[in-house]
Amino acid sequence: MDKPLIVAAIPAFNEEKTIAKVVILAQKYVDKVIVCDDGSTDLTGEIAKRLGAEVVKHEKNMGKGAALRDLFRVIRKLNPDIVITLDADGQHDPDEIPRLIEPIEKGNADFVIGSRYVEGAKVDAPLYRRFGLNVINFLNRKLTNSNVSDTQSGFRAFTIKLLEELESVESDGFGIESEQIALATKKNLRVVEVPITIKYKGLPKTSKKFPLWHGSEIIATLLKLVVEERPLLYLGLPGGILLLIAMFLGTYLLLLFNMTRYFSLPIAIITLGASFIGITLVVASLMLYGLNRVVKRIKG
Repeated sequence: MDKPLIVAAIPAFNEEKTIAKVVILAQKYVDKVIVCDDGSTDLTGEIAKRLGAEVVKHEKNMGKGAALRDLFRVIRKLNPDIVITLDADGQHDPDEIPRLIEPIEKGNADFVIGSRYVEGAKVDAPLYRRFGLNVINFLNRKLTNSNVSDTQSGFRAFTIKLLEELESVESDGFGIESEQIALATKKNLRVVEVPITIKYKGLPKTSKKFPLWHGSEIIATLLKLVVEERPLLYLGLPGGILLLIAMFLGTYLLLLFNMTRYFSLPIAIITLGASFIGITLVVASLMLYGLNRVVKRIKG
């Protein structure tokens, strides 16, 4: 059997302190390393280029999702057998790449995720980060019907089949990881998790965003995904309930006025608000539902 062509994709933003080690170690296990310098103001891109990596340059910071999309566009032209993604901040150990790609090489997976939550994994994450990840992982599994334990790990391996599917992802920021899993689950692709080592201690600040903003961005992506997938349930149903509430309050308001000649302004305002929001949600759900059907017919 011919040796598979393996390419590593590394999104990077101001990682001059760690990018060299990540690139050099990754080159031991892959045929080509491609780095997206996502608007760095330091020497990240220059260091990666000097070490032999191909560098895709963004003039301004566009987010991890945008960086990965551009990396995938470049990689598609190479038609590799396996694509690796890993972070540039040193959290992921490139020496674990053979473990990551093994399920694909054996034909057992289309998508492999390096997980912090399966047996054999080693993590030294601070308490606040573990708590936040647990909340996001729980929401991700519930909203996308996925069994993946570590939905936010950026240490991943894909077949070229999955890479072609991932071109349709839209998230520009950190929601990209959740969207990839949702898409793989929707397409019934084989997703496998393997244990990895994640390092936090002794590294430069690994997060470029305030943790709450980081988490809210991911949750917003999840909500967007489920609303777009089932608009009648997540928009139409609440809208219909609000309209029923508005009808009940409106009827009560008229009866109250008819019996007492008292016009309740608070009830009137609530009725109008519920009516407006309800109509908006119902109309939006019907438009999204219709649009989804049109898109599915075009793709079909």
